Amino acid sequence: MLNPVLLEIVEGTLASVEREVETAIARTSRSPMIRDAHDFRVGIHDARLRKLTGRSYSALVHPVVRDYPMGTMRPGDVFFHNDVYLSEGGIGHLPDLCVTVPVFHDGAVAAFVQAFGHHDDIGGACPGSMPSGARSVFEEGLMVPPIRLWDAGVPNEAALKIMTRNSRMPDSLAADLDAECSACLMGARRLGEVFARYGRRAVEECFDAIIDLTTETFRREVLAKIPDGSYTWEDYAEHDGVDPPKLHRQRITVTKLPEDGGKLVIDFDGTGPQAKGPINHCGDYADGNFLKKWLAPVLRNLADSPERMAELDVNEGVVPLIEMRFPPPGTLLTPVFPAPTNARTFVILRLLGVLSGALAKAVDGRMPADQETIRYTGVYGTDAEGLPYLMREVLGGGSGGRYYADGEDTIHVVPDSRNIPVEFAEARWPFRVEKLGLAVDSGGPGRFRGGLGYEKQIRMLRDAEFMSIADRSILACWGVKGGRAGRPFEVVIDPGGPAERVVDALADAEPVSAGEVIRIRTTGGGGWGDPLERPVEEVVRDLRWGKISAEGALRDYGVVMASVSEQARPDALEVAFGLDRASSLPVGAGFQSSTGLEANVGFGANAGFDVDAEATEELRETMRATRGSVAFFDRGPGFAALAKGATSAYCDWL
Repeated sequence: MLNPVLLEIVEGTLASVEREVETAIARTSRSPMIRDAHDFRVGIHDARLRKLTGRSYSALVHPVVRDYPMGTMRPGDVFFHNDVYLSEGGIGHLPDLCVTVPVFHDGAVAAFVQAFGHHDDIGGACPGSMPSGARSVFEEGLMVPPIRLWDAGVPNEAALKIMTRNSRMPDSLAADLDAECSACLMGARRLGEVFARYGRRAVEECFDAIIDLTTETFRREVLAKIPDGSYTWEDYAEHDGVDPPKLHRQRITVTKLPEDGGKLVIDFDGTGPQAKGPINHCGDYADGNFLKKWLAPVLRNLADSPERMAELDVNEGVVPLIEMRFPPPGTLLTPVFPAPTNARTFVILRLLGVLSGALAKAVDGRMPADQETIRYTGVYGTDAEGLPYLMREVLGGGSGGRYYADGEDTIHVVPDSRNIPVEFAEARWPFRVEKLGLAVDSGGPGRFRGGLGYEKQIRMLRDAEFMSIADRSILACWGVKGGRAGRPFEVVIDPGGPAERVVDALADAEPVSAGEVIRIRTTGGGGWGDPLERPVEEVVRDLRWGKISAEGALRDYGVVMASVSEQARPDALEVAFGLDRASSLPVGAGFQSSTGLEANVGFGANAGFDVDAEATEELRETMRATRGSVAFFDRGPGFAALAKGATSAYCDWL
């Protein structure tokens, strides 16, 4: 019989070991992407290759065991791979390097500790190993299938020499790999102590119980909220770096089956063809094992409360509850080697939203609106000493509004990830960070507003080149159930200057001169619910906090400030009805029109935040009466540019 006390001990130890390994990597690694941005994660797996920990998603052990049977492994071994097509779906692009360490008990493999993270450079056509115009994986860097990087505690120096020779950042690559290998070996020793103390059979019984509990919890508390039936929705990536922008479709049909106490079938039929450029993702390996665990966190939104959502771990226990059906080879999710994949985030991030949208149709919108919280931006060149440098950052964005709360500002989908500290950046690289704050008005309007994205302004001190791997620069994060789309991603160089120019969201080498400013605005999350139902006091609060402008309050929420004069009221209506949210908006605390409309909103002691309640109610009624029918999903004005003028897709209406 399972000892409940031992179960608590084992479960706590797994979480502790995972955290200790991550802490060791963060403290001993060298590259800013790993050490400062924390773009890596750790997972613990049992001898049946099941993921036991639920704090973060991770890669898979399957490809290592496929090529190196457990009977051939020895204590001190460290296995390495980054080959997308030989990773069984666990690695999405070549900069994600994965190390795996077996845990031994009584001479046999009992578990695995694994870490994988996004590294600075592994070769390829451009710094950072993410060429936006790649047409094959051969342009993206060095591919390494599973190899034994350490053999019984002895590093394979030849393999390390090959990898560092192919990297533009050889020192940081070598240091990061050493940190990851050493940390995972330490984690394997810690976990081995648990087996030694309690015995393999007792510990594995606890592993079974941890996974079974997740299965039953998701079945009872989450899947039970989905009515039996089928629900279809689709969304799109907007460009692939090779073809002109167009709708690269990802479609999901979710079918809730009553058998086995409730099971989900996720069918990707209708997903668009494999792209020429690098936005493909190899999802159809190991029966979609990685994608099941990647998508499952979306299901937590169906839990009874936000507090309960946060308590639900995603481990291997979700896998039996989900069946995945993939289209034939040759689609965005079933690419054929050697299709490029370095920007596959466009697809796997979009799939989170597509699943959420399909479920929203099933549960009357009780799912969050959309978010897009990963994009890579950076600069590279030579510093004052003539040495090459590469600064790359994964800036987050706003999350979607929810049926109970606004979206969160400037979040990142990768747990514990963060932006690079300004002080560190300015000390290390030849630029100044002149602004880092919230992108005003970027969150989608709604009864619950979408979270805000970043605005970051960098002034270059030396000539350099700017890079960007980003989506959602045309298509916005969608709003749901009357909520409106957020603001898209945008990069402008020399804003307001003589050389002002908008940079394409996929760029490898945009020249930037010394003295020029790079302004980056990341995406805002979609809104949830009718923005005209948002309480006026919450709109005023957003004004006071600087999250929206006075223009946004008027245009998006129909809130008229008392400082708007009677003579200017006609112009207020023009603002409310005549402005496109996708147009460039002032980023100050207020605005002033050519006809004298002035919101008089500031942040000092004399700031004016009085609302004209009568005018507000009148304007809101006018806006309700004139807006016509509203689709269940709002994709924003950019959709029409790629959809031949259509403002919504067939699946956007209930």
